[in-house]
Amino acid sequence: MTKQRKEILKKDRWNVEALYPTLKAWETEFAKIEGKKTKAPFFPTLLKYNKKLVSAKAIKELFTTYFSIERKLRKLYTYAHLRHDEDIINDTYKKAYDRISTLYHQFEEESSWIQPQIQSVSKKILQSPDLKEYAFFIEKLLRLTPYTLPESEEKLLALAGQALTTSQRTFSAISDADFKFGTVKDKAGKEMPLTHGSYGMYLRSPDRTLRKNAFTQFTGKYAEFENSLGELINGKMQDHLFNAKARNYSSCLEASLFPKNIDTSVYHALIKAVHDNISALHDYMKLRKKALKLKEMHLYDVYVPFVKSVDMKFSYEQAEELVIESVAPLGSEYQKLLKNGLQKDRWVDRYENQNKRSGAYSSGCYDSSPYILMNYKGILRDVFTLAHEAGHSMHSLLSRTYQPYQYSDYVIFVAEVASTFNEELLMQLMLKNASSKQEKAFLLNEKLEDMRATLFRQAMFAEFELFMHETVEKRIPITPALLKAEYLRLNAFYFGKDVVVDPEIAIEWARIPHFYYNFYVY
Repeated sequence: MTKQRKEILKKDRWNVEALYPTLKAWETEFAKIEGKKTKAPFFPTLLKYNKKLVSAKAIKELFTTYFSIERKLRKLYTYAHLRHDEDIINDTYKKAYDRISTLYHQFEEESSWIQPQIQSVSKKILQSPDLKEYAFFIEKLLRLTPYTLPESEEKLLALAGQALTTSQRTFSAISDADFKFGTVKDKAGKEMPLTHGSYGMYLRSPDRTLRKNAFTQFTGKYAEFENSLGELINGKMQDHLFNAKARNYSSCLEASLFPKNIDTSVYHALIKAVHDNISALHDYMKLRKKALKLKEMHLYDVYVPFVKSVDMKFSYEQAEELVIESVAPLGSEYQKLLKNGLQKDRWVDRYENQNKRSGAYSSGCYDSSPYILMNYKGILRDVFTLAHEAGHSMHSLLSRTYQPYQYSDYVIFVAEVASTFNEELLMQLMLKNASSKQEKAFLLNEKLEDMRATLFRQAMFAEFELFMHETVEKRIPITPALLKAEYLRLNAFYFGKDVVVDPEIAIEWARIPHFYYNFYVY
Protein backbone atom coordinates (compact mmCIF):
# COMPACT_ATOMS: atom_id res chain seq x y z
CA MET A 1 0.00 0.00 0.00
CA THR A 2 1.39 3.40 -0.99
CA LYS A 3 2.03 5.57 2.07
CA GLN A 4 0.22 8.78 2.82
CA ARG A 5 2.31 11.93 2.92
CA LYS A 6 2.22 12.16 6.72
CA GLU A 7 3.82 8.71 6.94
CA ILE A 8 6.98 9.78 5.08
CA LEU A 9 9.84 10.32 7.51
CA LYS A 10 11.34 13.80 7.80
CA LYS A 11 14.76 12.59 6.63
CA ASP A 12 13.16 11.34 3.43
CA ARG A 13 11.47 14.65 2.64
CA TRP A 14 12.93 17.71 1.00
CA ASN A 15 13.63 20.65 3.29
CA VAL A 16 10.97 23.05 2.06
CA GLU A 17 11.02 24.65 5.52
CA ALA A 18 14.33 26.24 4.52
CA LEU A 19 12.29 28.45 2.17
CA TYR A 20 9.61 29.32 4.71
CA PRO A 21 9.46 27.58 8.11
CA THR A 22 5.66 27.42 8.01
CA LEU A 23 2.76 28.17 5.74
CA LYS A 24 2.01 31.10 8.04
CA ALA A 25 5.44 32.56 7.25
CA TRP A 26 4.69 32.12 3.55
CA GLU A 27 1.33 33.86 4.03
CA THR A 28 3.05 36.78 5.75
CA GLU A 29 5.46 37.25 2.85
CA PHE A 30 2.66 36.84 0.33
CA ALA A 31 0.63 39.54 2.10
CA LYS A 32 3.57 41.97 1.91
CA ILE A 33 3.56 41.73 -1.87
CA GLU A 34 -0.16 41.49 -2.49
CA GLY A 35 -0.99 44.05 0.18
CA LYS A 36 -4.65 44.73 0.86
CA LYS A 37 -5.43 45.42 -2.78
CA THR A 38 -8.51 43.83 -4.28
CA LYS A 39 -7.95 45.06 -7.82
CA ALA A 40 -5.16 46.23 -10.10
CA PRO A 41 -2.64 47.65 -9.94
CA PHE A 42 -1.09 45.16 -7.53
CA PHE A 43 2.41 46.39 -8.43
CA PRO A 44 2.13 50.21 -8.54
CA THR A 45 5.90 50.68 -8.21
CA LEU A 46 6.21 49.54 -11.82
CA LEU A 47 3.70 52.06 -13.11
CA LYS A 48 5.72 55.13 -12.23
CA TYR A 49 8.13 54.21 -15.04
CA ASN A 50 5.41 53.70 -17.64
CA LYS A 51 5.91 56.13 -20.56
CA LYS A 52 8.94 57.59 -18.74
CA LEU A 53 11.84 55.49 -20.08
CA VAL A 54 13.72 58.57 -21.33
CA SER A 55 17.10 57.86 -19.76
CA ALA A 56 19.44 55.03 -18.84
CA LYS A 57 18.88 55.94 -15.19
CA ALA A 58 15.11 55.43 -15.46
CA ILE A 59 15.54 52.13 -17.30
CA LYS A 60 18.01 50.86 -14.73
CA GLU A 61 15.63 51.77 -11.91
CA LEU A 62 12.82 49.98 -13.73
CA PHE A 63 14.86 46.81 -14.18
CA THR A 64 15.95 46.89 -10.54
CA THR A 65 12.32 47.18 -9.44
CA TYR A 66 11.06 44.57 -11.91
CA PHE A 67 13.61 41.91 -11.01
CA SER A 68 13.23 42.57 -7.28
CA ILE A 69 9.50 41.85 -7.48
CA GLU A 70 9.94 38.85 -9.74
CA ARG A 71 12.56 37.38 -7.43
CA LYS A 72 10.19 37.54 -4.45
CA LEU A 73 7.35 36.03 -6.49
CA ARG A 74 9.53 33.15 -7.62
CA LYS A 75 10.45 32.29 -4.06
CA LEU A 76 6.77 32.29 -3.07
CA TYR A 77 5.91 30.23 -6.12
CA THR A 78 8.66 27.68 -5.47
CA TYR A 79 7.39 26.96 -1.96
CA ALA A 80 3.79 26.61 -3.10
CA HIS A 81 4.51 24.38 -6.09
CA LEU A 82 6.75 22.08 -4.05
CA ARG A 83 4.12 21.72 -1.35
CA HIS A 84 1.46 21.18 -4.02
CA ASP A 85 3.50 18.42 -5.71
CA GLU A 86 3.92 16.55 -2.42
CA ASP A 87 0.20 15.83 -2.41
CA ILE A 88 -1.68 17.48 -5.23
CA ILE A 89 -5.11 16.98 -3.65
CA ASN A 90 -4.14 18.72 -0.39
CA ASP A 91 -6.62 21.59 -0.41
CA THR A 92 -4.49 23.93 1.70
CA TYR A 93 -1.51 23.82 -0.62
CA LYS A 94 -3.70 23.70 -3.72
CA LYS A 95 -5.13 27.07 -2.66
CA ALA A 96 -1.67 28.49 -1.96
CA TYR A 97 -0.46 27.32 -5.37
CA ASP A 98 -3.48 28.84 -7.11
CA ARG A 99 -3.08 32.14 -5.27
CA ILE A 100 0.59 32.64 -6.13
CA SER A 101 -0.04 31.50 -9.72
CA THR A 102 -2.77 34.13 -10.01
CA LEU A 103 -0.56 36.84 -8.51
CA TYR A 104 2.32 35.89 -10.80
CA HIS A 105 0.06 36.18 -13.86
CA GLN A 106 -1.11 39.55 -12.55
CA PHE A 107 2.53 40.66 -12.40
CA GLU A 108 3.06 39.55 -15.99
CA GLU A 109 -0.03 41.51 -17.04
CA GLU A 110 1.03 44.68 -15.24
CA SER A 111 4.58 44.47 -16.63
CA SER A 112 3.52 43.59 -20.19
CA TRP A 113 4.18 47.17 -21.35
CA ILE A 114 7.90 46.97 -20.56
CA GLN A 115 9.03 44.97 -23.59
CA PRO A 116 7.39 47.14 -26.29
CA GLN A 117 8.51 50.32 -24.58
CA ILE A 118 12.13 49.16 -24.25
CA GLN A 119 12.10 48.30 -27.95
CA SER A 120 11.12 51.89 -28.76
CA VAL A 121 13.97 53.46 -26.77
CA SER A 122 16.88 54.85 -28.78
CA LYS A 123 19.94 52.64 -29.17
CA LYS A 124 22.10 55.40 -27.73
CA ILE A 125 20.30 55.19 -24.41
CA LEU A 126 20.19 51.37 -24.39
CA GLN A 127 23.93 51.18 -25.06
CA SER A 128 24.76 53.42 -22.12
CA PRO A 129 27.48 52.14 -19.77
CA ASP A 130 24.96 52.56 -16.95
CA LEU A 131 23.01 49.61 -18.41
CA LYS A 132 26.01 47.33 -18.87
CA GLU A 133 24.76 44.78 -16.31
CA TYR A 134 21.56 44.39 -18.35
CA ALA A 135 23.14 44.46 -21.83
CA PHE A 136 22.36 40.85 -22.76
CA PHE A 137 18.85 41.07 -21.34
CA ILE A 138 18.23 44.15 -23.50
CA GLU A 139 19.72 42.37 -26.51
CA LYS A 140 17.22 39.53 -26.09
CA LEU A 141 14.32 41.96 -25.81
CA LEU A 142 15.36 43.78 -28.97
CA ARG A 143 15.67 40.53 -30.87
CA LEU A 144 11.98 39.86 -30.19
CA THR A 145 10.89 43.18 -31.73
CA PRO A 146 9.34 41.64 -34.89
CA TYR A 147 7.09 39.45 -32.74
CA THR A 148 6.20 41.95 -30.03
CA LEU A 149 2.73 43.46 -30.17
CA PRO A 150 1.46 46.92 -29.23
CA GLU A 151 1.10 47.44 -25.48
CA SER A 152 -2.65 46.91 -25.36
CA GLU A 153 -2.33 43.59 -27.20
CA GLU A 154 0.61 42.46 -25.06
CA LYS A 155 -1.56 43.12 -22.02
CA LEU A 156 -4.37 41.06 -23.53
CA LEU A 157 -2.04 38.11 -24.15
CA ALA A 158 -0.74 38.31 -20.59
CA LEU A 159 -4.32 38.45 -19.33
CA ALA A 160 -5.08 35.20 -21.16
CA GLY A 161 -2.03 33.43 -19.72
CA GLN A 162 -3.57 31.89 -16.64
CA ALA A 163 -6.63 30.57 -18.46
CA LEU A 164 -4.40 28.90 -21.02
CA THR A 165 -2.69 26.78 -18.35
CA THR A 166 -5.94 24.96 -17.54
CA SER A 167 -5.45 21.90 -19.75
CA GLN A 168 -1.95 21.22 -18.40
CA ARG A 169 -3.01 21.56 -14.78
CA THR A 170 -6.09 19.43 -15.37
CA PHE A 171 -3.97 16.70 -16.92
CA SER A 172 -1.70 16.66 -13.87
CA ALA A 173 -4.68 16.44 -11.51
CA ILE A 174 -6.21 13.55 -13.44
CA SER A 175 -3.02 11.59 -14.02
CA ASP A 176 -1.28 12.10 -10.68
CA ALA A 177 -4.26 12.12 -8.31
CA ASP A 178 -7.56 11.00 -9.77
CA PHE A 179 -6.33 7.90 -11.59
CA LYS A 180 -6.06 4.79 -9.44
CA PHE A 181 -4.48 1.82 -11.17
CA GLY A 182 -5.42 -0.92 -8.74
CA THR A 183 -3.36 -4.10 -8.50
CA VAL A 184 -1.90 -6.53 -11.01
CA LYS A 185 -0.96 -10.18 -10.67
CA ASP A 186 2.52 -11.61 -11.04
CA LYS A 187 3.22 -15.12 -12.35
CA ALA A 188 2.49 -16.62 -8.93
CA GLY A 189 -0.90 -14.93 -8.82
CA LYS A 190 0.14 -12.44 -6.15
CA GLU A 191 -1.59 -9.07 -6.27
CA MET A 192 0.90 -6.21 -6.69
CA PRO A 193 -0.01 -2.51 -6.28
CA LEU A 194 0.22 -0.58 -9.54
CA THR A 195 1.23 3.09 -9.34
CA HIS A 196 3.22 5.54 -11.42
CA GLY A 197 6.30 4.62 -9.41
CA SER A 198 5.85 0.87 -9.50
CA TYR A 199 4.96 0.77 -13.20
CA GLY A 200 8.51 1.50 -14.33
CA MET A 201 9.85 -1.05 -11.86
CA TYR A 202 7.46 -3.76 -13.07
CA LEU A 203 8.47 -3.20 -16.71
CA ARG A 204 12.03 -4.09 -15.68
CA SER A 205 10.96 -7.19 -13.77
CA PRO A 206 12.11 -10.64 -14.97
CA ASP A 207 8.51 -11.75 -14.36
CA ARG A 208 6.99 -11.50 -17.83
CA THR A 209 3.46 -12.04 -16.55
CA LEU A 210 3.83 -9.06 -14.25
CA ARG A 211 5.29 -6.94 -17.05
CA LYS A 212 2.44 -7.73 -19.41
CA ASN A 213 -0.27 -7.23 -16.82
CA ALA A 214 1.20 -3.92 -15.69
CA PHE A 215 1.55 -2.70 -19.27
CA THR A 216 -2.00 -3.67 -20.19
CA GLN A 217 -3.64 -2.27 -17.07
CA PHE A 218 -1.64 0.95 -16.89
CA THR A 219 -2.26 1.92 -20.51
CA GLY A 220 -5.84 0.71 -20.17
CA LYS A 221 -6.58 3.34 -17.54
CA TYR A 222 -5.61 6.11 -19.96
CA ALA A 223 -7.57 4.43 -22.75
CA GLU A 224 -10.71 4.61 -20.59
CA PHE A 225 -10.43 8.40 -20.70
CA GLU A 226 -9.03 8.88 -24.18
CA ASN A 227 -11.65 11.42 -25.19
CA SER A 228 -11.11 13.66 -22.16
CA LEU A 229 -7.33 13.35 -22.41
CA GLY A 230 -7.54 14.02 -26.14
CA GLU A 231 -9.41 17.26 -25.47
CA LEU A 232 -6.80 18.30 -22.90
CA ILE A 233 -3.84 17.81 -25.23
CA ASN A 234 -5.79 19.52 -28.01
CA GLY A 235 -6.36 22.43 -25.63
CA LYS A 236 -2.62 22.78 -25.09
CA MET A 237 -1.94 22.63 -28.84
CA GLN A 238 -4.55 25.37 -29.35
CA ASP A 239 -2.79 27.42 -26.65
CA HIS A 240 0.49 27.18 -28.54
CA LEU A 241 -1.22 27.95 -31.86
CA PHE A 242 -2.96 30.99 -30.37
CA ASN A 243 0.36 32.38 -29.15
CA ALA A 244 2.10 31.71 -32.49
CA LYS A 245 -0.65 33.33 -34.57
CA ALA A 246 -1.09 36.27 -32.21
CA ARG A 247 2.60 37.10 -32.45
CA ASN A 248 2.81 36.44 -36.19
CA TYR A 249 5.24 33.54 -36.05
CA SER A 250 5.19 31.22 -39.05
CA SER A 251 4.55 28.15 -36.88
CA CYS A 252 4.21 26.89 -33.34
CA LEU A 253 7.72 25.49 -33.63
CA GLU A 254 9.19 28.86 -34.53
CA ALA A 255 7.24 30.52 -31.72
CA SER A 256 8.82 28.13 -29.24
CA LEU A 257 12.38 28.15 -30.58
CA PHE A 258 12.95 31.72 -31.78
CA PRO A 259 12.97 33.32 -28.30
CA LYS A 260 15.73 30.87 -27.37
CA ASN A 261 17.69 31.80 -30.52
CA ILE A 262 17.42 28.32 -32.01
CA ASP A 263 16.67 27.84 -35.69
CA THR A 264 13.83 25.46 -36.53
CA SER A 265 16.22 23.54 -38.79
CA VAL A 266 17.86 22.17 -35.63
CA TYR A 267 14.63 20.39 -34.69
CA HIS A 268 14.16 18.93 -38.14
CA ALA A 269 17.84 17.94 -38.33
CA LEU A 270 17.49 15.89 -35.13
CA ILE A 271 14.55 13.92 -36.52
CA LYS A 272 16.31 13.37 -39.85
CA ALA A 273 19.53 12.22 -38.19
CA VAL A 274 17.62 9.68 -36.12
CA HIS A 275 15.68 8.48 -39.16
CA ASP A 276 18.90 8.07 -41.13
CA ASN A 277 20.34 5.90 -38.37
CA ILE A 278 17.24 4.06 -37.21
CA SER A 279 18.85 0.76 -38.21
CA ALA A 280 21.03 1.04 -35.08
CA LEU A 281 17.92 0.85 -32.90
CA HIS A 282 16.53 -2.01 -34.97
CA ASP A 283 19.81 -3.92 -34.56
CA TYR A 284 19.63 -3.38 -30.82
CA MET A 285 16.06 -4.68 -30.70
CA LYS A 286 17.15 -7.76 -32.63
CA LEU A 287 19.99 -8.33 -30.15
CA ARG A 288 17.61 -7.86 -27.22
CA LYS A 289 15.14 -10.37 -28.63
CA LYS A 290 17.91 -12.91 -29.08
CA ALA A 291 19.35 -12.32 -25.60
CA LEU A 292 15.94 -12.73 -23.98
CA LYS A 293 15.30 -15.87 -26.05
CA LEU A 294 11.86 -14.72 -27.08
CA LYS A 295 9.92 -15.92 -30.11
CA GLU A 296 8.03 -12.66 -29.98
CA MET A 297 9.29 -9.54 -28.24
CA HIS A 298 6.53 -7.18 -27.15
CA LEU A 299 6.74 -3.61 -25.97
CA TYR A 300 6.51 -4.78 -22.37
CA ASP A 301 9.79 -6.65 -22.97
CA VAL A 302 11.91 -3.73 -24.14
CA TYR A 303 12.85 -2.45 -20.67
CA VAL A 304 13.78 -5.63 -18.82
CA PRO A 305 17.56 -6.17 -18.50
CA PHE A 306 18.67 -9.06 -20.68
CA VAL A 307 21.58 -9.95 -18.39
CA LYS A 308 19.45 -12.12 -16.13
CA SER A 309 22.01 -13.42 -13.66
CA VAL A 310 22.53 -9.97 -12.13
CA ASP A 311 19.98 -8.19 -9.97
CA MET A 312 21.35 -4.82 -8.88
CA LYS A 313 19.35 -3.18 -6.11
CA PHE A 314 20.40 -0.16 -4.07
CA SER A 315 19.16 1.51 -0.94
CA TYR A 316 18.65 5.24 -1.33
CA GLU A 317 21.69 5.86 0.89
CA GLN A 318 23.84 3.68 -1.38
CA ALA A 319 22.59 5.62 -4.38
CA GLU A 320 23.60 8.90 -2.75
CA GLU A 321 27.11 7.63 -2.00
CA LEU A 322 27.57 6.42 -5.57
CA VAL A 323 26.41 9.69 -7.08
CA ILE A 324 28.62 11.74 -4.76
CA GLU A 325 31.66 9.57 -5.49
CA SER A 326 31.04 9.70 -9.23
CA VAL A 327 31.40 13.48 -9.49
CA ALA A 328 34.94 13.54 -8.09
CA PRO A 329 36.39 14.41 -11.55
CA LEU A 330 34.47 17.71 -11.38
CA GLY A 331 36.53 18.87 -8.42
CA SER A 332 36.34 19.02 -4.65
CA GLU A 333 34.12 22.11 -4.53
CA TYR A 334 31.51 20.51 -6.76
CA GLN A 335 31.62 17.24 -4.85
CA LYS A 336 31.38 18.94 -1.46
CA LEU A 337 28.41 21.07 -2.52
CA LEU A 338 26.57 18.01 -3.80
CA LYS A 339 27.40 15.95 -0.72
CA ASN A 340 26.08 18.67 1.58
CA GLY A 341 22.98 19.10 -0.54
CA LEU A 342 22.07 15.43 -0.61
CA GLN A 343 23.14 14.33 2.85
CA LYS A 344 22.84 17.45 5.01
CA ASP A 345 20.52 20.00 3.40
CA ARG A 346 17.83 17.50 2.32
CA TRP A 347 17.48 18.50 -1.30
CA VAL A 348 15.61 15.33 -2.19
CA ASP A 349 12.05 14.20 -1.63
CA ARG A 350 12.83 10.53 -2.01
CA TYR A 351 9.86 8.20 -2.02
CA GLU A 352 6.44 7.86 -3.53
CA ASN A 353 3.38 8.71 -1.49
CA GLN A 354 -0.31 8.93 -2.34
CA ASN A 355 -1.12 11.75 -4.77
CA LYS A 356 2.51 12.82 -5.10
CA ARG A 357 3.49 14.11 -8.52
CA SER A 358 4.86 11.30 -10.67
CA GLY A 359 8.31 11.15 -12.26
CA ALA A 360 11.31 13.20 -11.21
CA TYR A 361 12.51 16.77 -11.57
CA SER A 362 14.88 19.39 -10.18
CA SER A 363 13.41 22.71 -9.06
CA GLY A 364 14.21 25.72 -6.91
CA CYS A 365 14.76 29.44 -7.30
CA TYR A 366 17.50 32.04 -6.93
CA ASP A 367 16.92 32.31 -3.18
CA SER A 368 16.65 28.62 -2.39
CA SER A 369 18.67 25.47 -2.53
CA PRO A 370 17.84 23.07 -5.35
CA TYR A 371 14.99 20.64 -4.75
CA ILE A 372 14.72 17.18 -6.32
CA LEU A 373 11.48 15.26 -6.54
CA MET A 374 11.85 11.48 -6.94
CA ASN A 375 9.84 8.30 -6.50
CA TYR A 376 12.75 6.05 -5.59
CA LYS A 377 12.22 2.28 -5.83
CA GLY A 378 15.77 0.95 -5.46
CA ILE A 379 16.49 -0.23 -9.00
CA LEU A 380 19.56 0.78 -10.99
CA ARG A 381 17.54 3.19 -13.13
CA ASP A 382 16.63 5.14 -10.00
CA VAL A 383 20.30 5.62 -9.14
CA PHE A 384 20.85 7.15 -12.56
CA THR A 385 17.76 9.30 -12.14
CA LEU A 386 19.26 10.70 -8.94
CA ALA A 387 22.51 11.42 -10.79
CA HIS A 388 20.55 13.07 -13.60
CA GLU A 389 18.51 15.36 -11.37
CA ALA A 390 21.57 16.14 -9.24
CA GLY A 391 23.24 17.33 -12.45
CA HIS A 392 20.38 19.76 -13.02
CA SER A 393 20.52 20.87 -9.41
CA MET A 394 24.24 21.54 -9.43
CA HIS A 395 23.94 23.38 -12.75
CA SER A 396 21.28 25.61 -11.19
CA LEU A 397 23.16 26.07 -7.91
CA LEU A 398 26.38 27.14 -9.61
CA SER A 399 24.57 29.40 -12.04
CA ARG A 400 22.74 31.11 -9.18
CA THR A 401 25.96 31.39 -7.19
CA TYR A 402 28.10 32.93 -9.92
CA GLN A 403 25.55 34.82 -12.06
CA PRO A 404 23.40 37.84 -11.22
CA TYR A 405 19.69 37.15 -10.93
CA GLN A 406 18.83 38.32 -14.45
CA TYR A 407 21.25 35.81 -16.00
CA SER A 408 20.86 32.87 -13.64
CA ASP A 409 18.33 30.92 -15.71
CA TYR A 410 19.49 28.75 -18.59
CA VAL A 411 17.55 27.83 -21.72
CA ILE A 412 16.15 24.34 -22.13
CA PHE A 413 18.42 23.70 -25.13
CA VAL A 414 21.44 23.33 -22.82
CA ALA A 415 19.64 22.07 -19.71
CA GLU A 416 20.26 18.38 -20.29
CA VAL A 417 24.02 18.71 -20.76
CA ALA A 418 24.83 18.72 -17.05
CA SER A 419 22.32 16.00 -16.20
CA THR A 420 23.37 13.49 -18.86
CA PHE A 421 27.06 14.21 -18.20
CA ASN A 422 26.56 13.32 -14.54
CA GLU A 423 24.88 10.09 -15.60
CA GLU A 424 27.93 9.29 -17.71
CA LEU A 425 30.25 9.94 -14.74
CA LEU A 426 28.18 7.53 -12.66
CA MET A 427 28.31 4.90 -15.38
CA GLN A 428 32.11 5.18 -15.65
CA LEU A 429 32.46 4.73 -11.88
CA MET A 430 30.18 1.71 -11.78
CA LEU A 431 31.90 0.06 -14.73
CA LYS A 432 35.25 0.62 -13.04
CA ASN A 433 33.98 -0.97 -9.82
CA ALA A 434 32.11 -3.85 -11.47
CA SER A 435 32.96 -7.09 -9.68
CA SER A 436 32.36 -9.43 -12.61
CA LYS A 437 31.89 -9.60 -16.36
CA GLN A 438 28.20 -10.25 -15.79
CA GLU A 439 27.85 -7.13 -13.68
CA LYS A 440 29.70 -5.09 -16.30
CA ALA A 441 27.41 -6.51 -18.98
CA PHE A 442 24.39 -5.55 -16.88
CA LEU A 443 25.70 -1.99 -16.66
CA LEU A 444 26.40 -1.82 -20.39
CA ASN A 445 22.85 -3.02 -20.98
CA GLU A 446 21.68 -0.11 -18.83
CA LYS A 447 23.87 2.24 -20.89
CA LEU A 448 22.30 0.99 -24.11
CA GLU A 449 18.86 1.50 -22.61
CA ASP A 450 19.87 5.01 -21.60
CA MET A 451 20.90 5.80 -25.17
CA ARG A 452 17.65 4.37 -26.49
CA ALA A 453 15.56 6.39 -24.04
CA THR A 454 17.55 9.61 -24.28
CA LEU A 455 18.00 9.74 -28.05
CA PHE A 456 15.57 7.51 -29.91
CA ARG A 457 12.57 7.68 -27.58
CA GLN A 458 12.84 11.44 -27.15
CA ALA A 459 13.22 11.89 -30.91
CA MET A 460 10.05 9.86 -31.40
CA PHE A 461 8.33 12.10 -28.87
CA ALA A 462 9.64 15.17 -30.72
CA GLU A 463 8.29 13.84 -34.00
CA PHE A 464 4.88 13.15 -32.48
CA GLU A 465 4.77 16.58 -30.85
CA LEU A 466 5.58 18.22 -34.18
CA PHE A 467 2.80 16.17 -35.79
CA MET A 468 0.27 17.42 -33.24
CA HIS A 469 1.23 21.05 -33.73
CA GLU A 470 1.28 20.83 -37.52
CA THR A 471 -2.11 19.12 -37.42
CA VAL A 472 -3.76 22.00 -35.56
CA GLU A 473 -1.95 24.50 -37.82
CA LYS A 474 -3.63 22.83 -40.80
CA ARG A 475 -6.99 23.09 -39.00
CA ILE A 476 -7.32 19.32 -38.95
CA PRO A 477 -9.31 18.16 -35.91
CA ILE A 478 -7.24 16.33 -33.29
CA THR A 479 -9.16 13.21 -32.26
CA PRO A 480 -8.08 10.23 -30.16
CA ALA A 481 -8.30 8.04 -33.28
CA LEU A 482 -5.93 10.31 -35.20
CA LEU A 483 -3.45 10.55 -32.31
CA LYS A 484 -3.48 6.81 -31.68
CA ALA A 485 -2.95 5.98 -35.36
CA GLU A 486 0.06 8.29 -35.61
CA TYR A 487 1.55 7.14 -32.31
CA LEU A 488 1.17 3.51 -33.36
CA ARG A 489 2.83 4.26 -36.70
CA LEU A 490 5.78 5.95 -35.03
CA ASN A 491 6.29 3.06 -32.62
CA ALA A 492 6.30 0.61 -35.52
CA PHE A 493 8.87 2.70 -37.38
CA TYR A 494 11.16 3.25 -34.39
CA PHE A 495 11.10 -0.29 -32.97
CA GLY A 496 11.24 -2.18 -36.27
CA LYS A 497 10.15 -5.64 -37.33
CA ASP A 498 11.63 -7.54 -34.38
CA VAL A 499 9.19 -5.97 -31.91
CA VAL A 500 5.47 -6.65 -31.72
CA VAL A 501 3.93 -3.22 -31.47
CA ASP A 502 1.08 -3.93 -29.09
CA PRO A 503 -2.06 -1.91 -29.84
CA GLU A 504 -2.20 -0.73 -26.21
CA ILE A 505 0.82 1.53 -26.87
CA ALA A 506 -1.34 3.70 -29.14
CA ILE A 507 -2.66 5.55 -26.08
CA GLU A 508 0.74 6.24 -24.48
CA TRP A 509 0.71 9.85 -25.70
CA ALA A 510 -2.11 10.45 -23.22
CA ARG A 511 0.15 9.89 -20.20
CA ILE A 512 3.25 11.89 -21.25
CA PRO A 513 3.35 15.21 -19.32
CA HIS A 514 6.16 16.58 -21.50
CA PHE A 515 3.76 17.01 -24.42
CA TYR A 516 2.27 19.94 -22.50
CA TYR A 517 5.63 21.75 -22.25
CA ASN A 518 5.84 23.33 -25.73
CA PHE A 519 8.60 21.50 -27.63
CA TYR A 520 10.54 20.43 -24.56
CA VAL A 521 11.46 16.86 -25.42
CA TYR A 522 13.80 17.45 -28.37
